[in-house]
Amino acid sequence: MKHIIAIHTVKSVYETFPEELKSALSVDVLLDNIVDEVLANDPARRGGSFSKTQKKRLLSLMMSAEQAEPDLIVITCSTLSPYIDSIREFISVPVMAIDDAMCYEAVHSGSRICVLATAQSALAPAVNKIEHLADRDNLTVSVDGFCDPEAIAALKAGDRERHDRLLLTLSEQGKGYDVIVLAQASMAQMRVAVEKSTCVRTLSSPETCIAAVKKSLEG
Repeated sequence: MKHIIAIHTVKSVYETFPEELKSALSVDVLLDNIVDEVLANDPARRGGSFSKTQKKRLLSLMMSAEQAEPDLIVITCSTLSPYIDSIREFISVPVMAIDDAMCYEAVHSGSRICVLATAQSALAPAVNKIEHLADRDNLTVSVDGFCDPEAIAALKAGDRERHDRLLLTLSEQGKGYDVIVLAQASMAQMRVAVEKSTCVRTLSSPETCIAAVKKSLEG
């Protein structure tokens, strides 16, 4: 049986991602979850700044997960994604950030990329990651990012309907691009609606991450 440990920072992702992942896999899997909302909430309060203390906190969580000897560690928070590469070398098991596959797919889907976010702390990391991957693969892309923090505030207050409505309005910025990237996993349930509204291919991190995990574990 394969063993996965997922580290979450957002309640809505913790409530949906594990079951979606397990249902997509054809192999038996033991899935354990670690939830630490502070890792996302602290940088949000700091205007997107991820402190040295929080980096240590993330490393500690990943080392704790490593001790359980899983086959894979999945980090489901896009805010944490920029710090994963610098930590991977200290972890002896494979580590996958939730937006790894999404950002890779984005740079291979067109040259004009629109990134949408509802948390300011997630916008720059997604844009930077896409630009880094494009540079690594010798691809020329232009990346624009747009954010509406009122949407994530509504989601945290329990108003999913307002969140979705604001996100759909924000998605108008993506019309005319080759691909739209939804920067946070908490936005994923709106992928189809955004794609239908804008007529632009739209990527979400849970869907692409789950496909990458499936490929990694099943070959």
